[in-house]
Amino acid sequence: MQAAVLVFPGSNCDRDLAVAFRGAGFDVTMVWHKDTDLPEGTDVVGVPGGFSYGDYLRCGAIAARSPIARALVAHADRGGYVFAPCNGFQILCEAGMLPGALLRNGGLKYICQTVPLRVEETESAFTAAYDLGQTIDIPIAHHDGNYTADDETLRRLNGENLVAFRYVSTPNGSTDGIAGVLSANRRVLGMMPHPERAAEPLHGGTDGAALFRGLAQALVSA
Repeated sequence: MQAAVLVFPGSNCDRDLAVAFRGAGFDVTMVWHKDTDLPEGTDVVGVPGGFSYGDYLRCGAIAARSPIARALVAHADRGGYVFAPCNGFQILCEAGMLPGALLRNGGLKYICQTVPLRVEETESAFTAAYDLGQTIDIPIAHHDGNYTADDETLRRLNGENLVAFRYVSTPNGSTDGIAGVLSANRRVLGMMPHPERAAEPLHGGTDGAALFRGLAQALVSA
């Protein structure tokens, strides 16, 4: 199983993401933002958290137009898996790979804490190792995590069961408590919380490990 983790100027969770993938059995290659191709045989691309390009213009806006972004979009279009926490979620929304936008937190303050999430679906590889309705504790660390979408988009996300996680108590003002959303084929997941920071005991919790384990199991089964 091959994972590629993208690295942008300002990324600060790329190594965390690589460690979490390796813990689930993946071979990991770090891919620089100026590269134009992903490694051959890449199964999943990790788009990490952080502050890509200093969050200039809008969070994720420049990264979404970086040289590697074309290869990322092409990978997803081929049915490849993409996992994007925090700034990665912002990048995917800016690239048009996921619907909606991440706005400034409702309280206009940076939030860094562990929060409970509710698992809203288990039909994707990312959530298959959880139980439907299960509550998991996952860290957040963001200033622009307020997920916002128009009414039509929200109806589609809810109607097609594409909301992967919801906050039990919304910390940032996100519409409908949405913490993570899936693409229509369920192979792309963007979420503001950081499962890679809750993937081993030294983190103080391991609720995030099941996400990487479920993805690995799906690839092995395939």
